[in-house]
Amino acid sequence: MICGESVSNTTALKNISGTVVLAGAGQMGGAMLSGWLAQGLDRRRVAVIEPHPSDEIRTHLARAARLNPSPQDTGAIAAFVVALKPQAFREAGPALKPYVDAATLVVSIMAGTTIASLAEVLGGHVVRAMPNTPAAIGRGITVAVAANDVSDAQRATADSLLRATGAVEWVNDEGLMDAVTAVSGSGPAYVFLLAEELARAGVAAGLPEALATKLARETVSGSGELLHRSDLAASTLRQNVTSPGGTTAAALDVLMGKDGVQSLLTRAVAAATKRSKELAK
Repeated sequence: MICGESVSNTTALKNISGTVVLAGAGQMGGAMLSGWLAQGLDRRRVAVIEPHPSDEIRTHLARAARLNPSPQDTGAIAAFVVALKPQAFREAGPALKPYVDAATLVVSIMAGTTIASLAEVLGGHVVRAMPNTPAAIGRGITVAVAANDVSDAQRATADSLLRATGAVEWVNDEGLMDAVTAVSGSGPAYVFLLAEELARAGVAAGLPEALATKLARETVSGSGELLHRSDLAASTLRQNVTSPGGTTAAALDVLMGKDGVQSLLTRAVAAATKRSKELAK
């Protein structure tokens, strides 16, 4: 996130009128809460519904933010953000429904949970979003889609809340969210697997395990940062490392050959997309 965006979003968060209620303060919900508070959202206007809060969440809430308030004690709600595990949502729905009325903005970050399902269980005006785990360090990417009845003002509120953990992209077709989940929602696991297997390959090539692990970890994270900072396409950055007939070219002949990375990732993303669609049923 560039500095101008951060300053602008801090202003947007400070201008939110009403209480922001977060239902679920696990890894992703906790990351969002940290981002809101870091960017200036008044903690007195934050309420968290979490029956089993971690010590870290309790620390965040120690100065005036409210934990598990009743619907009557939340005041006017600017946004009701749902960060539960999808499997727990319908069971928790009856307890959450009293916090939401017909005019409430509901923002969901649950994988595979459709706008229609959210509207059925909670009501309100629904924004469905898919963040990813780099949100924990403010470097996430979130894709969001709004129901037709979400106003421009509500969309702006949702955008500022989601942008507290990284970049935000909006789409108009909810059908794209399954592929979004497969690419960016699940994507960090693919990158971590790359680091894991690169280290394993280093050991197989004769490196000590600790050195192979460090080389793989720093190479993956450093290359990711280079990609983040560069305006060049990933393909161009790859070509810049590759000398004709050199060691990198020899490795890429394997990785880019038949049944290589492209084929594997295409199949992997297709499998994750399929599973996301199944979770929505």
